[in-house]
Amino acid sequence: MDMGRRRLRVIGKGSKERHVPVDAAFFTEVAAYLRWERPLGLATPQCFVVLRGPTAGAAVSEAGLRSLFRRHRELSGAARVRPHRLRHTYGTELASAGIDLLALRALMGHVSPETTARYVHLSIEQLAAEYGAARATLAGASR
Repeated sequence: MDMGRRRLRVIGKGSKERHVPVDAAFFTEVAAYLRWERPLGLATPQCFVVLRGPTAGAAVSEAGLRSLFRRHRELSGAARVRPHRLRHTYGTELASAGIDLLALRALMGHVSPETTARYVHLSIEQLAAEYGAARATLAGASR
């Protein structure tokens, strides 16, 4: 994490590295986590660590994150919450906010826009709004 430049270093598939911009609110939340949850005196530079058990202090693994989600999913009764689903939410929310697809592709670390498009799920309301805007443009052009 680079708080000064507001960027995260992300290691993706194939150990590919990219830098992702984040806002100040993100760092406020991370600082709260570090202050309240992370054990003091850890040598690891990893932000998210195992809090209990024989691997306490080690970086949270993918399997550990899935286990954490599974536990909280069972406790809350939420049916479809999984770590990878957050990528779909991220893609959908940014697309809904109007981000350029190529910018979203870079943020998500995809090589092709087609892969990124699989992460964007438009609601019927969004489709109706896009359709309405296109029809208005076409109606104005035919006058």
